[in-house]
Amino acid sequence: DFEDHRVQGEEWPKLKSSMPTGQMPVLEIDGKKYSQSLAIARYLAREYGMAGKTNTDQLLMDQIVDTVNDLINEMIKPVFEKDEARKAEMEKKLKEETMPRIFGTLNNFLEGNGGDYFVGTKLSLADVFFMDIVSRVVEKDPKALEKFPKLAANLKKTQSEPKIAAYLAKRPKTDL
Repeated sequence: DFEDHRVQGEEWPKLKSSMPTGQMPVLEIDGKKYSQSLAIARYLAREYGMAGKTNTDQLLMDQIVDTVNDLINEMIKPVFEKDEARKAEMEKKLKEETMPRIFGTLNNFLEGNGGDYFVGTKLSLADVFFMDIVSRVVEKDPKALEKFPKLAANLKKTQSEPKIAAYLAKRPKTDL
């Protein structure tokens, strides 16, 4: 159980100074606030048995999460580009070079673990983080994973997990 509080733009200036790093997201436990999205995600994965069984599993999970995070960092760059021609170049490179390269790397990780899950034999943070980010890519470009059927199958499998499917059905829409 958790409370998903979405902060509206006009609320943010009043809240910012009360956040540990002056940014969101924040996880509050017993009145103490914690920040940094990946730190929160990794903590929750450990708390709820989604971080793998061994230190090596956790290393693999971190490797995959960080690879997906590399994709996020590349996806963000064009968003802040003011020059439209430069922005178009960045978006083209992202779609034609960066995404295929990163998806290829992720596909190799998935295949190296048998092709169903990224880590071990059950759902982990790696699968959920991949789903969260890449589902947004696929919403904008349905063909993004067509050369990577195992990644597409992992995405669908993760989205079909009953608790995840229920959450996705009611989650507020947000842009990446």
